[in-house]
Amino acid sequence: MGYESVIFDNDGVLLTLTDMDAHYVGARQAFEKLGVVSPSTAHVEAMSIGVTVPELTDICTQYDIDPEQFFRARDEALTAVQRALIRAGEKQPYADVSVLDRLDCPLGVVSSNQRDTVAFAFEHFDIGHYFDTVWAREPTVESLRRKKPRPYYIERAMADLDVSDALFVGDNESDIEAAHRAGIDSAFIRRPHRVDTQLDVTPDYDVSGLEDVVRIAGRRSGSD
Repeated sequence: MGYESVIFDNDGVLLTLTDMDAHYVGARQAFEKLGVVSPSTAHVEAMSIGVTVPELTDICTQYDIDPEQFFRARDEALTAVQRALIRAGEKQPYADVSVLDRLDCPLGVVSSNQRDTVAFAFEHFDIGHYFDTVWAREPTVESLRRKKPRPYYIERAMADLDVSDALFVGDNESDIEAAHRAGIDSAFIRRPHRVDTQLDVTPDYDVSGLEDVVRIAGRRSGSD
């Protein structure tokens, strides 16, 4: 066993998930910022998480607002909401993140969360030092076309790390699909919110925590 590098998804892998209510608040604030004071509940939900370009374009057309402007406002609002959760301790690293010290290979992060959210969280919790490269979404519509399950950001991370072989650790089917499209192995991590999840894709490894990832990927010489 062993890999040239290990790359991690962020939310649900390194940090706890963001409460869904926060996603709704962020999406609603984006509508309000662009002058839509009473968006439908269905549209707020659609723009909260898992946004697709066709959905975004269709909904913005209905309200006669620019998709790029709306999406930037949406990402900025969600970043602000998540920063508040982080400061309040309602979104935080999992207890086993410290075991990453044992890995004897370059590490990266590929997240579908906002770039500014991830940067703030890593600085706030002082965990950025574990990683040699971090990729997350820019506040642009194009970032939706690049996010997982597409391999774009994984490939960017691998280029930064100058590796051709890696293990990608995620908690969603899109993570597993993105890894396989990038031609690398995947590990599905069963955090509490994924203990009973049934997958329609097959990861190379099924793990319960980051200790398992260390065991699979290898340890630093002389570590426990």
